[in-house]
Amino acid sequence: MADHRLALTHRVEGQQASAPVGLYVHVPFCVSLCPYCDFVVYAGAAARGRQSRIGVFVDALMTELRLRADALDERLGLPGSEARPKLATVYLGGGTPSLLPSDAVGDILGLVRERFGVSEEAEVTIEANPGRDERGDAAALKAAGVTRISFGAQSFNPLELARLGRRHRVREAVEAVGDAREAGIASINLDLLYDVPGGSLENWMDSLDMALSLQPDHLSLYGLTLDDPDAEGLTGPGGDHLPVRKGARRWRDEARPDQDEDLAAAEYHHAVHRLAEDGWHGYEISNWARPGHESRHNMAYWERRPYEAVGPGAHAFDGAVRRWNVARFDAYLAALSPPHGSGPRLPPGGQEILDDQAAASEAVILGLRTDRGVPRSAALEPPLADWFGWALAAELLALTEEERVVLTTRGRLLSNELFARLV
Repeated sequence: MADHRLALTHRVEGQQASAPVGLYVHVPFCVSLCPYCDFVVYAGAAARGRQSRIGVFVDALMTELRLRADALDERLGLPGSEARPKLATVYLGGGTPSLLPSDAVGDILGLVRERFGVSEEAEVTIEANPGRDERGDAAALKAAGVTRISFGAQSFNPLELARLGRRHRVREAVEAVGDAREAGIASINLDLLYDVPGGSLENWMDSLDMALSLQPDHLSLYGLTLDDPDAEGLTGPGGDHLPVRKGARRWRDEARPDQDEDLAAAEYHHAVHRLAEDGWHGYEISNWARPGHESRHNMAYWERRPYEAVGPGAHAFDGAVRRWNVARFDAYLAALSPPHGSGPRLPPGGQEILDDQAAASEAVILGLRTDRGVPRSAALEPPLADWFGWALAAELLALTEEERVVLTTRGRLLSNELFARLV
């Protein structure tokens, strides 16, 4: 597989909008809402049954895809031109995109190929829950063009799954991976959570061993964070998050005391050593891959490469401006499927234009998230120069033989503390 990574520089000057290398499609439906989840999700009747809103969503999404493609056509020309290469990645995230009917997935990807262009070697990912009634038909997804499936396993401990509000059973996660393999899906990821409230190092070690026994191609290991998007001002009428429900807020308040920073550090250290012994490539703070199975779509984020995005709450970046869609479904639909026969328009949302200083800080932070780090020259200029000596002394950073600055394992664990100083 070709290496699609680009070396990051520490300075970002003269930012300029350019064509997207990837497309993110947000599908905001789940059968039930996990109490720790802050993604834009509509659950229950909106996702299933007579009141399901999946059909109207797909219609609105197709309209947004056409409008976004029209804008790119006008600005950069048709896909496949020198100014607008075909997409290298497409990512259907959520939510639970595997709840979409297989023919709807095929229609979405067909329109993307028609209007955006998709390279023959593109990585096409879909997220899925492992439950038998949620994971979709792997063979049909492959036929639609999916090359990669990411399963939200989260844990292989039944009690932890129950504590997290997960619907699936351990055996269903095992079955889901087997089905995807049998269907010929080229790359399979498993998501796991550590620092689960009330968890233990033994549980974590067993879950990781169970995941490895299924021989996935990629692992994403995330420390469970219980944020408050309401307090951060992200949930207003034009925000990119939804308000936290009362039940979820109560669950989080009860769960936080049962988390343990020291246990989380021990769990992460175990994963680092266990996966290294097994030949895995820890290419980003939370991500490990078998050779050639790194997530090319997510690498584009960490390299600050341009990407388009559609769906409620979705974020896009054109190289100069970050843009997001409103999270609220009714506002999204009202723009794209307006009543009374008026023409569709792009959904409301917001945008942020980063100045050169902010962009440089972002480039350093994103670069340090990866195992490539940033060039040593980055340590001679702001924002890293001001904190480089402190970070070295605190054993958060190290210099490689290739003269690059990288996070140590300790630095990965304390990365938020370092990154907060670089902003």
